[in-house]
Amino acid sequence: MKTRFAALALAALLPILAACKADDGTANTAAPAEPAATPASTEPAAPAAGSEAAAPAVEGDKTAASTAPAPTTAALTGPAPVEGADYQLIPNGQPFQPAAGKVEVVEIFGYVCPACAAFQPLVGPWKAGLPSDVNFVYVPAMFGGTWDNYARAFYAAQTLGVQEKTHEALYSAIHSQKTLKGERGADSVDDIAKFYGAYGVDPKQFAATMGSFAVNAKTNSAKQFAQRSQISGTPSIIVNGKYLVKGKSFPDMLRIADHLIARERGAAQAH
Repeated sequence: MKTRFAALALAALLPILAACKADDGTANTAAPAEPAATPASTEPAAPAAGSEAAAPAVEGDKTAASTAPAPTTAALTGPAPVEGADYQLIPNGQPFQPAAGKVEVVEIFGYVCPACAAFQPLVGPWKAGLPSDVNFVYVPAMFGGTWDNYARAFYAAQTLGVQEKTHEALYSAIHSQKTLKGERGADSVDDIAKFYGAYGVDPKQFAATMGSFAVNAKTNSAKQFAQRSQISGTPSIIVNGKYLVKGKSFPDMLRIADHLIARERGAAQAH
């Protein structure tokens, strides 16, 4: 838990970013919610027209997460979230990957999104500190162009068993090392596959997997989930398919999510 709160404290030092959004001509999400739906500081830069993280927890973090007690009111910070101001209800919302006895938390993200890269150092420790009955799921945004290629790369990496160990590294390659272009250009499928080749995957196999039927099915599901959830940009946090988190900053988003997770866990235990 100390790691989790330390990460939240560091967020105050991050630069202010605008939420990554699809251009009008390439958006595949539903009409944006009101502007307050995206955080105002340390936030989710719009993808260029036609263009397209959380670090895996170490074993110690996973152990801590599996034994974490249920959040209590005393463990939560700040006031209880208010509908409209802190979150919006998703009409007929359903989890992306329902799992019996689990509360689902989804981050809709894009590897090319600078705001998602800035959110990553917070989400990793926060994710690791979630209770064992909370299922955290990454869902890549499909905003067209390079965004879609990187969404396919996410699911190809998942299929080939390298998603966890490459998740943070891919953010770094795009935004820090700049060995991949992201929104600064257009990375080809071969460019992306070459990156994964450094992690023990045959680039030709990776490229073929990106275009496979199974990966296309997963990206279609991701696109539909984003549409149903009425996201207005990335990163977006959705709790149990019901609540689209707003928040004034990245730490505030996670604070609100904590409250909503506790609400959903309490409801599940009451049944």
